[in-house]
Amino acid sequence: MTVVFKLLGVGMSVGAGFIGTKLVDFLWEKITGDAPPKSTDGLENSLRSALLFAIISGAVSTTIQVLTNRSTQKAIARAAKTADVT
Repeated sequence: MTVVFKLLGVGMSVGAGFIGTKLVDFLWEKITGDAPPKSTDGLENSLRSALLFAIISGAVSTTIQVLTNRSTQKAIARAAKTADVT
């Protein structure tokens, strides 16, 4: 049972990460009016905007990872408790 929850947690983490990335990109574009600074040439974007985008993206990514891991651990603990009762 825990393997299922761990796989589900990984799937949720990947899905939430994808949605979080798209959300940060969307909000960056709406707030700044510019595309997110992800171009490969690097000269097109200012260092300040690239650093700010990296900090925001990292914070969102880390928050999603922590919340997903906590939710998975709670689900595993709840399933273990339920399995012990029955």
